[in-house]
Amino acid sequence: MPMPGSTILVIDDEPQIRRVVRNALAGEAVRVLEAAAGQAGIDLAAAERPDLIVLDLGLPDAAGASVCREIRKWSSVPIVVLSARHSEAEKVAMLDAGADDYVTKPFSTAELQARVRAQLRRARTAARPGDAGPVAADGLTVDTARRFVSRDGAEIHLTPTEWDLLRAFVGQAGRTLTHDQIFRAVWGRSPGDPQAYLRVHVANLRRKIERDPVRPVLIVTEPGVGYRFRALD
Repeated sequence: MPMPGSTILVIDDEPQIRRVVRNALAGEAVRVLEAAAGQAGIDLAAAERPDLIVLDLGLPDAAGASVCREIRKWSSVPIVVLSARHSEAEKVAMLDAGADDYVTKPFSTAELQARVRAQLRRARTAARPGDAGPVAADGLTVDTARRFVSRDGAEIHLTPTEWDLLRAFVGQAGRTLTHDQIFRAVWGRSPGDPQAYLRVHVANLRRKIERDPVRPVLIVTEPGVGYRFRALD
């Protein structure tokens, strides 16, 4: 279940989908709000200030991307897109518009719950000023402040580029990042093919930090879109 004390807003025009999401996310200490249209969702988000928004793209009065961009003007609330549109271009466009993650319909209840939990944890961790403590997952410990990474107590040596890449992942743990977003975080506006650069450097980083680089559990590939660091899942 999502984190206790959370308020989650579901913006979707299909009552049956809202019911499925509500049943998946609601609990004794979790409040779920619902909106059937884009503008109603924006108004409810402004009035209630939810901890997370689940947003459909096929709304009757506004495009999902427009709703996302409007909310992003005044809020950093995590936004998880829930849509029947499977195109990679659509996913990248929504992530670039400010969404934090993208789940396609039909969806697994367990996957939706896990992604929502990851976004809530990421948001709450980021909300603690000065909390720059180490991140630990699957035996790996990453301390970005000290530039130190280890597995099961043994130090792992990274190149400067690998450090920049890992820091970008840790800083957005749980969030799906597009190839362009990661490339800009590490190389800035340098020319080059983001996917080609990342394919090589992510493979090198996985060889050093994953228990099994062939079956990675920390840096997971979102096909055609980018990568996600699963330390908070």
